[in-house]
Amino acid sequence: MNEEAVLELGQQAMITAMTIAAPILIVGAAVGLLVGIFQALTQIQDHTLSFVPKILAMILVLTICLPWFIDRMVEFSRTVITNIPTIIGGG
Repeated sequence: MNEEAVLELGQQAMITAMTIAAPILIVGAAVGLLVGIFQALTQIQDHTLSFVPKILAMILVLTICLPWFIDRMVEFSRTVITNIPTIIGGG
C-alpha cells in the first residue's frame, strides 16, 4: 500500500465527511445567527433560548437529508470496498 493511495483514501473520506456534515452545520449556524439577532433586538439574554431552535432545525435537516446522507455513505463505502484489491496489491 503506497502513500499515494493512503492520501487519496483519506482525502475522499474527509470530503465525504464534510459533505455530509455541511448541511446540518450551515443550518445550525444560520439559525444561531437569527436567534442571536432576535435576542439582540429584544434584549432577551437567555442562554437556553438559542439551543432549542438550533437543535430542532438541525434535527429537521437531518430527517430531510437522511436518504441523501445514506446514499453518499453507501457510495463511498462501495468505492472503498471495490478498491481494496487495488490498494492492497499496490497498483
